Order: sequence, then structure tokens, then C-alpha cells
Amino acid sequence: MAGASSTEKNKQVFESEEDLAVDLAEYVAHLSDQFAKTRGAFTVVLSGGSLVKSLRKLVEPPYIDLVDWSKWHVFWADERVVPKDHPDSNYFLAYNGFLSKIPIPAGNVYAINDALSAEGAADDYETCLKHLVKNRTIEVSEINGFPKFDLMLLGMGPDGHVASLFHGHPLVKENKKWVTFIKDSPKPPPERITLTFPVINASAHIALIVVGAGKADAVRSTLGSDQDTDLLPVQMVSPDGKLNWFLDKGAASKL
Repeated sequence: MAGASSTEKNKQVFESEEDLAVDLAEYVAHLSDQFAKTRGAFTVVLSGGSLVKSLRKLVEPPYIDLVDWSKWHVFWADERVVPKDHPDSNYFLAYNGFLSKIPIPAGNVYAINDALSAEGAADDYETCLKHLVKNRTIEVSEINGFPKFDLMLLGMGPDGHVASLFHGHPLVKENKKWVTFIKDSPKPPPERITLTFPVINASAHIALIVVGAGKADAVRSTLGSDQDTDLLPVQMVSPDGKLNWFLDKGAASKL
């Protein structure tokens, strides 16, 4: 793929975030075409933060015209329990970033019910996923029976957290629920819902998009030669399918 300074199968390091964003758009567009043709649907999971900014090239030529947006079904790996129009909302971030610029059917965008409590919103989201598994919009993992999304797009915090799964928190060990909630997030806002690791790792494809030197230590802990036995959440991302890392030079600076 263009602009990468590493040819390793699952790790690409880019000279700039701009190069990364172009390559990420190509990667997502290719998978979108593949799944739209083979399944008639493409299930995409987003997380928040800088990831959404790195998806901006998808809504620019040539990619915006190459993708069959009618086949897209968009979900969130985690969400803050705030109103949808709140600046902390991952839905709000994605909608202002690119969702409003592409013709995805409104019914194919699955935001949380922001009128519910954290626990209620988690239960409601899991019920939604179960319905979509039943009607085969979402596939099922033959390995563990969890929902199998076509593409999981994850960012990573400087502390190595992914979705709203934080280092040392009991939720990283949750292995039965599809969606759960947290009321004491170490990063504000405190109340969130999140997909669990069995769901994340059941994905057909996972892309970890990491930008900035502030995340270099966590990248080194995960991809470097001196990996610690005290696993960060990002080190627990181990999908049944394919995992690809998209790193800029800053994020990869300590490898």
C-alpha cells in the first residue's frame, strides 16, 4: 500500500498521518467492496478519538464514489453515556467527521439509546446486536458463537486502552456478555458502554490505527521485543481473523 515504510504483513508505518489516512481509506474501501459482493452487507465498528479524523479520506474522491454505501451497517465499539449531540459522544464525533457526508441509510447506523442509563443502554445495544445476528446482518463466529463483525476499526489511548476497556479494570476479563457498561472510567466521562473482548476478537478484520508519539510506549509494549507480561488492553486484541496496524512515525518511534 502506498506510503508505508514497512512491508510487514500486519504492521505498516507511515511517514505522516496524511499517508496513513490515504492508505486506510484504500483498505476500508477494498474490504467494503469484498463484503458487499460476497455477503450483501458490510458491518463496520468504529471507536472514537483520533480514529474518526483518520477516516476522512473515505469521503473524498476516488473512495467516496467507489464504495456502495447502501451496504454499510455502522456500529460503535464503545460509547459515552451522554446525549448524541454532546461533544463527548462518539456518535457526534463520527457524524460531524464523515457520517453526514455519505449516503448510508439512516436505519443502518446503530447508535446507543441515549435516554437510558449506562446499564440499560448496554443491555439495549446487546439486544439490537442479537436481533441483527438473528436476521443475518451480522455473522456469527463459528469458533465462539459471538457476533462476527466484518471490520473493527479501533484506536488506542496512550495508556493502551481500546474501546472502553482499561488496564486493570475488571471488564477486560468479561467473557460472557457482548456489551457491558462502566461507571468508573479512569478517563472522563465516567459512564460508558463497550463491546467486550470476545466480540472484538471475533471480528473478521481488525485495524488498529495509532497516531502520535504520545502512544509510542504502548506501541512498543505491544509490538516491541520487550513485551511485559502485565498485558495492556491493546495486547489483548487477538482476533480470530486478520489484524492490521496502521502507525505513523511518531507512534512507531520506539520500536
